[in-house]
Amino acid sequence: MKDPESVFLVIFCVVVGATLSFIAVKFLDRLRRKDAETEARDIVERAQRDAANHVKEAELEVKERAMHERARVEKELGTQREQLLERERVLDKRQQAVEQQADDLRKQERMVETTQRRLAERLEEAGRRNEELTKLLDIQRQTLHQLSGLSQDEATQRLMSTLDRELTQEAGSLILKHRRKMESTCQAEARELLVTTMQRYASAHTAESTTSTVDIPSDEMKGRIIGREGRNIRAFEKETGVDVIIDDTPGVVIVSGFDPVRREMARMALNKLIADGRIHPTRIEEVVAETKKEIEDFLYRKGEEAAEEADVPGLNPRVIQMLGRLHFRTSYSQNVLRHSVEVSFLTGMLAEMVGLQGALGRRCGLLHDIGKAADHEVEGGHPKVGADLLKRNGEPAEVVHAAFGHHDDLVTDKPYTMLVATADACSASRPGARRETLERYIKRMEELENIASRFPGVEQAYAIQAGRELRVIANSKETDDASAAKISRDIAKAFEEQLTYPGEIKVTVVREARFTEVAR
Repeated sequence: MKDPESVFLVIFCVVVGATLSFIAVKFLDRLRRKDAETEARDIVERAQRDAANHVKEAELEVKERAMHERARVEKELGTQREQLLERERVLDKRQQAVEQQADDLRKQERMVETTQRRLAERLEEAGRRNEELTKLLDIQRQTLHQLSGLSQDEATQRLMSTLDRELTQEAGSLILKHRRKMESTCQAEARELLVTTMQRYASAHTAESTTSTVDIPSDEMKGRIIGREGRNIRAFEKETGVDVIIDDTPGVVIVSGFDPVRREMARMALNKLIADGRIHPTRIEEVVAETKKEIEDFLYRKGEEAAEEADVPGLNPRVIQMLGRLHFRTSYSQNVLRHSVEVSFLTGMLAEMVGLQGALGRRCGLLHDIGKAADHEVEGGHPKVGADLLKRNGEPAEVVHAAFGHHDDLVTDKPYTMLVATADACSASRPGARRETLERYIKRMEELENIASRFPGVEQAYAIQAGRELRVIANSKETDDASAAKISRDIAKAFEEQLTYPGEIKVTVVREARFTEVAR
């Protein structure tokens, strides 16, 4: 049996523990209440602050909206005020214009009234003068009868003779007047015909010019192109007929040659050799031969394409080959082949409009510059060279004459030549057809004239035919026929030595003596 004191002690400890637990619970509950009250107060205070902030933000937003609305209304009002002011200004201008028109009408009415009054006065005066003239004529008629002693029949006959002479003169004047009117009408119709033809046909004005430079991957390639002791470059120049210029310019080799076809062939062959990497005389011969065949095929294909485009069938293969060579020929940066096709179309249209054969016109226009494909190989200008080439290959006489005479003095009995010359001028003078500037053209003409003017005995020199011909006026007192011929030869030789030009330049020296007297 346990000790009562121990039991009491246990009971006392339990009671004390329960009391302490109760006190602790109460204390913790009070602390939680204080924390909850504090948190509630914080929440209320934050809510009040947030509410106050929202109220302020709402007030600011309302104020901003009010300001924006006010600005918008003011802007609309300003726009309306400006529109009203503009309408007022327009109305004021219209009112001023109406008032000005009213003033002008009043002035015109006064002028009309004044003019009518003056006309009435002049009519009255003319009536009085007419009566006076009638009386004077009667008096003069009677006086003439008395003085001349002629009868009325004789006077009538003489009067008729005088009238006949006067009417003959008037008829001649009318004929001249109508002739001038007819010439003006013909010029206007011809101009309209040309404009209509040019509007119906449009092509590229200029084409790319030939290239004379070849890009190389590195400067080390220059030594390989030259070869040991220059054997590679000598072999290449011998096979292609061009000059290869290798200087200090980095990454570029220049191919120089007067023949554009040879220059293009050399450029292609050199590109192939550089890409292949094997550069020696034997390989050069093989590549050049291969490239030459490709160029010939390319030229023939270009000639065929031009003939098909211009609808000119039945051309000789030699003519087609020469026509294709024009692809690499330029005149003042205008591609000659495209120019020939354009002239073909223009000539065909003009021929059809004037009642001639359009097919023959196209043939004449396509082949008119064929001589430019060989004028650097054969002596003579491109008209003569082209005419000889076409004649040897069986072209019609109209085509041959069109090639020969489209730059010379035209004759009316060769209509196709006149049409080709007209189409040639239209194609060459179209805006943008030639990129040469006016300054360069004038400079070249002045250079020709200045060289000729330096020779003794030359009075004046004129460059014509776009620099293809030079007319020189020699002093008849300082020169004779022999010295004039020598001047012509010396000028031509000076051109050959000092200038670079395609084709040829014709030098004509004119020497004449003029004697004038005036009969007083």
